[in-house]
Amino acid sequence: MTLTLFGYWRAAAPYRVRIGLALKGLAYDQAPVNLLKGEQRQAAYRDLNPQGLTPALAIGDGVVLTQSLAILEWLDETFPEPALLPADPLGRARVRSMAQVVACDIHPLNNVRVTGELAARGQDEAARKAWMARWLAEGFTALEAAVAAHGGTYAYGDTPTLADVCIVPQVYGARRFNIDLSPYPTLVAAADRAADHPAFAAAHPSLQPDAADA
Repeated sequence: MTLTLFGYWRAAAPYRVRIGLALKGLAYDQAPVNLLKGEQRQAAYRDLNPQGLTPALAIGDGVVLTQSLAILEWLDETFPEPALLPADPLGRARVRSMAQVVACDIHPLNNVRVTGELAARGQDEAARKAWMARWLAEGFTALEAAVAAHGGTYAYGDTPTLADVCIVPQVYGARRFNIDLSPYPTLVAAADRAADHPAFAAAHPSLQPDAADA
């Protein structure tokens, strides 16, 4: 099976998939899609992903998967070890909940197309940053409580899970925009420990081939 990941080096959702691929020890090719240049809206990419978003993962025989959480669950079902979800149903529900706080409630309100729309509607940089911080604060407050209740070395327990795969890129993004993370010490400490894991480190945006073109 030849895997090709279409994504942008510092976008959160492709970052999640890179972490998942690295945790599974899978080799893959990268096909950069420059979001700032609008390459995601071009016909060649929309033929792969009609939604015009990243990531997309081509898995061979013309099959392309989209949406980061769907891709990550496919990876976990296809390559079960190491597992991204706990063995027990309650643990899986808790980890999915933590991941979805990021992927469904924080990130969609703060991504390139939304902040671009805010700019088009006349919101200056300070207003856009305040918008991002407002939604991040709501999600990170919930995650701080969840990690305090269920975390160990990582966001949930003592092995990396889907929760860490989603949280680490979101913490990276928050730092990139200089958003105050001091209210979330437990969450940030778990994210930093996960970021030191070799698979997470290999997936870091600065190490991706298209980072050099930024």
